[in-house]
Amino acid sequence: MHFAEPFAHVDMDAFFVEVERLRHVELIGVPVVVAGLGRRGVVSSASYEARRRGVGSGMPTVHARRLCPQARFLAPDHGAYADASCQVFEVIYSFTPKVEPLSVDEAFLDIGGLRFCYDSPVAAGEAIRAALRGHTGLPASVGLAAIKFIAKMASREAKPAGVLLVPAGSETEFIHPMPVRDLWGVGEVTYARLEKLGVKTIGDIVSFPRATLERRLGVAVGSHVWDLAHARDDRQVELKGDRRSISVEHTYEQDISGSETLQAELLRHADHLATRLRRSAVAARTVTVKVRFADFTTVTRSETLEVPVDTAHQIFVSALRLLGRADAGNRPVRLLGIGAGTLDDAAAPRQLGLDQRPWEDLESAVDQIRQRFGQTAVGPARLFDGEHRSNTGSQELADDPRDLA
Repeated sequence: MHFAEPFAHVDMDAFFVEVERLRHVELIGVPVVVAGLGRRGVVSSASYEARRRGVGSGMPTVHARRLCPQARFLAPDHGAYADASCQVFEVIYSFTPKVEPLSVDEAFLDIGGLRFCYDSPVAAGEAIRAALRGHTGLPASVGLAAIKFIAKMASREAKPAGVLLVPAGSETEFIHPMPVRDLWGVGEVTYARLEKLGVKTIGDIVSFPRATLERRLGVAVGSHVWDLAHARDDRQVELKGDRRSISVEHTYEQDISGSETLQAELLRHADHLATRLRRSAVAARTVTVKVRFADFTTVTRSETLEVPVDTAHQIFVSALRLLGRADAGNRPVRLLGIGAGTLDDAAAPRQLGLDQRPWEDLESAVDQIRQRFGQTAVGPARLFDGEHRSNTGSQELADDPRDLA
């Protein structure tokens, strides 16, 4: 026996919203929007009640408030979402090691090996969905197909909280009526060029020779779009065990400037980032600082360290050096962020030094206090000075999806 449709795409439904509903049951059944609450905030996640009123991810918060004024608007709690993501992937990996995480709440699975445990791909998909609900309390949708990208499109059609199988051989029948914008890899520029050709649905693409699309869209994009429209995709699930990066960014409601303010914000980010590194059991060999100025000019500076780091103190010291190289000076800053890359397993052996390691001991104690009393129970004294509290803005986390798996 074998599964004719061995690919599964698991996608959590309104992930951030549903995590909030687990903690606040009064939010169940009402429109909920998780978003940056400042003037420059954007929507991170919207409940299906809010989506029916036109609210969508990436939309400015002010626009979302106009579309759905009765919604409950919540600031993101990325620590809670990271914890929930870990639980989600623990469940997923309990079914198969052949997992390709795409983000904190979605992944491709090769479920071919589950043929020994389940009678059909649908039975396997239902088991995965039920296990996610049972162990995490969160709803998920599962798409199943013989072709990888078709499984992703199927999971979207299965929402909310459903399982959809696209039988092998019926792929083009499934995708051809869909809008061409739904095709994987069709962004704004490609869509505009296809629109000029009169293409509205994925099925419209098949009336064009491959050479025409390559000429109009470029060889790589044209070939890609033509193949997908013909349901041709030989990509397999890519096992991505190596974690690459975790980063924290903040877009400020009002531009900030001055060395004291910038340093305080760097320390705040370093504390947040170090906590997430330790929570993910990794340490970073590379530290990156990202600065976006008021005129939207963006500067990044990085350095590679001799020894992997996972404490706020070590990250902050490195970030200060990099901030100096970014020539921030007194220029107004719109966005400030720190990234941690080239991540090693925290349990991996590290070069031993002669110095004591008080910062590791201190921050380990901080982790224990926060775990018991909450994230705000303790922190760097400098950040409790009201002068350096950040103004409310939109919080953005740029994660490699594997960081939280």
